[in-house]
Amino acid sequence: MTAELSDRRARVLLLAGVLAGVALAAAGVVRSGAPPAPPADAVALVNGQPITRDALRQLEAEARAGRQGRPLDTEERRHLLERAVDEELLLERGLALGLARLEPSARRAIVNAVVTSIATEAATREPDEAELRSVFAAAPERFAPPGRLRLAVGFVAAGPGGHPEAEAWRRANELAARLRGGGSLAEASAGLGNPLPVPLPEGPLSLDRIAEALGPAAARAVEPLGPGEVAPPVRGAAGYLVLRLDERLAPHAPAFEEVRDRVRAAYLQGAGERAVARYVKRLRADAEVRVLDPELRAP
Repeated sequence: MTAELSDRRARVLLLAGVLAGVALAAAGVVRSGAPPAPPADAVALVNGQPITRDALRQLEAEARAGRQGRPLDTEERRHLLERAVDEELLLERGLALGLARLEPSARRAIVNAVVTSIATEAATREPDEAELRSVFAAAPERFAPPGRLRLAVGFVAAGPGGHPEAEAWRRANELAARLRGGGSLAEASAGLGNPLPVPLPEGPLSLDRIAEALGPAAARAVEPLGPGEVAPPVRGAAGYLVLRLDERLAPHAPAFEEVRDRVRAAYLQGAGERAVARYVKRLRADAEVRVLDPELRAP
């Protein structure tokens, strides 16, 4: 093995160890700092850094999951602990080489772990009713259900059990032309179309429900349409869909009680985002930040 290949292999192993160590750190396996005495739940110390019993249990649970829950014997548990020790050693080496700062994936993992911990802690306080109503009152349209669409949907079967592809395409385009003329779906489909493989629910539908029933391509095709417009035929799994938008219903203004759970979720998400912003602001206040590129300096 050449020196270049050996060095490259060493860097790959170190990076893998760094990333594994970062993931373990986020789970609590590797803790920063060197406490004066080992924690009571430590099962090992690696250069003063503890590996906790809870962390070992997590590794054991992951190992059991891959073997249908069969218990681990002492030798297998010892092997898992040795793996955690190796990961800690590789993490320490990677940090010494500066990979956590220089390797983009390692940087993102560390930043995301810090952001997640701050946001999660901030979202533990349950908001009271007045706070939720205040969030709702500030922007009730934010919680309105999506608008719904009333469609005319023609279908031409293609492939096995249907028309040959070229014939199906011709029929679908002719059906679309008839629908553009303003006739009913039954009149337009006469002699050209086939019944839908799965009938649509009656009444107006949201885009999400259209995507669920007819496929994402159909939802994308009707989204920009105005009333009376017909989309080009859309190829589905069993044939061509011909879609005309007959009516677009605006969303209704919901009552607070209808969307309380969504308001609560939005509040908790906002609480986490605000906590992260405050935390970063404090870090900036204590840091020295100098922009050296004149073009990028704030005016």
